[in-house]
Amino acid sequence: MNVLEFKNVSKAYTKGVYVINNLNLEIPQGKIIGLLGPNGCGKSTLIKMVAGLLQPSNGEILVNGTPVGDETCALISYLPERTYFTASMKVIDIIDYFADFYKDFDKVRALNLLKDLNVDTNARLKKLSKGTKEKVQLVLVMSRQAKLYLLDEPIAGVDPATREYILSTIVSNYNPEATIIITTHLITDVEPVLDDFIFISYGGQIVMGGNAEEARNATGKSLDELFKEVFRC
Repeated sequence: MNVLEFKNVSKAYTKGVYVINNLNLEIPQGKIIGLLGPNGCGKSTLIKMVAGLLQPSNGEILVNGTPVGDETCALISYLPERTYFTASMKVIDIIDYFADFYKDFDKVRALNLLKDLNVDTNARLKKLSKGTKEKVQLVLVMSRQAKLYLLDEPIAGVDPATREYILSTIVSNYNPEATIIITTHLITDVEPVLDDFIFISYGGQIVMGGNAEEARNATGKSLDELFKEVFRC
């Protein structure tokens, strides 16, 4: 079953200038997928449309067979590229907020993960480093029992050791029937956990994709090497 479908989807911010142009794509459930492409190719726009934050100019997006709307929002756990919480809030306050707002939020899991990451839950966000804020947001997002996780640059600001923990413990340890879509420039770091990959270019055009292991075996190259080859300046 496909958890996500794009049917002739286009998005233009300026008339006639398309960030996403006539995209058709099917994404199955139970996969960790890397959505990879150069800056400005439409990755964040695509994810925001799935999350219901932007409306496509044309076409239709289906989540679990249902058009994006109030019903699908309950199935999606979205991590934006930027922190969106009020800086004066304590971490524990945000945890309680998530617990009140989302029926599928696992508070115990969130607290345990934050403890493992040495995050002080009584600290205010404004006192935390950029990397620690990213840890908090990611833990909150991954502590929901969602059908579809949308992670926009989830590990850009954290140190290499923490990236490894995040990818091996948090991202990999999820509901096997759910799907995770990750956008990132740190391809080498995320490659070990990816089942599939999608290379998209400007206009949201898919230039390569498929099973990550099969692509490595067929080409003798890593996804990072393939990416550099495909998008060489």
